[in-house]
Amino acid sequence: MMLPVAGQAAEKLVLYTSQPNQDAQTTVDAFKAANPDVEVEWVRDGTTKLMAKLRAEIAAGDPRPDVLLIADTVTLEGMKGEGLLQAYKSPEASAYEDALYDADGFYYSTKLITTGIVYNTGVKKAPTSWKDLVDPALKNQVVMPSPLYSGAALIHLSTLTENKDLGWDYYQALAANEARAQGGNGGTFKAVASGEKPYGVVVDFLAIRGKANGSPVDFVFPSEGVTYVTEPVAILKTAKNVDAAHKFVDFVLSGKGQELVLDMGYVPARGDMALPAGFPARDAIKLMDFNPAIALEQAEANKKKFADIFGAE
Repeated sequence: MMLPVAGQAAEKLVLYTSQPNQDAQTTVDAFKAANPDVEVEWVRDGTTKLMAKLRAEIAAGDPRPDVLLIADTVTLEGMKGEGLLQAYKSPEASAYEDALYDADGFYYSTKLITTGIVYNTGVKKAPTSWKDLVDPALKNQVVMPSPLYSGAALIHLSTLTENKDLGWDYYQALAANEARAQGGNGGTFKAVASGEKPYGVVVDFLAIRGKANGSPVDFVFPSEGVTYVTEPVAILKTAKNVDAAHKFVDFVLSGKGQELVLDMGYVPARGDMALPAGFPARDAIKLMDFNPAIALEQAEANKKKFADIFGAE
């Protein structure tokens, strides 16, 4: 048996992540500090590009990552269905709501990025619910990211259209009210902060950080609840470094790993953690029912129907 050379890591881990560069570096550094025997190699890109890279590697018979830490559960639900992931029952799961991880242990949420309503503080009436955005008084005053462009917006679409009180009728009403649906969350936020469109649908941290930095905006967690993406972590079926992969999953789900999420300004998925400045109490944030399997199954049909209603922008 070969013994590790002095000063050389005994284990290796290959991570593919869609976290922003600084967040990814912070996560890796903290994991290595807690697990000095593990050498980490990591690749960072958007989820779509990372998955294209991984698919090419799989086709070539050489998938490289041990662990994925990417934007949404829908992508991982698809990989689970294809048999590309391996299950791991993390002991940290007991601190999480059942809805935030796969019951079989194929993936676990690490943070909550919710979508709610941002509005310019110059408006006369602050919204409180999703249905407020279809009020005729707000005609041509609402902007939102397109699910043809944004993964979070596609999950938002799936969640709302599966809701019995909203459904596709809600999107028809938004279109009739001349809501603009194009681009991503960043452009949506800028349109509201500038006053171009007084009301918008956007991910929480953009609006809450923007407000803290002086933008004339406020953010609403609608009364019906919020939709959400969760930056889940999963282990590849083909992982070469399974023990190190288990350590990484446990770390990002642990209190120490979730403190990093909090320090980055996001809502930790772990239920016993505080929330960042500017957010309400955890029990004041209602999560709408979301089924990743349904979202996966209906993704293409949902995008086509949306494009038929709003135009393919």
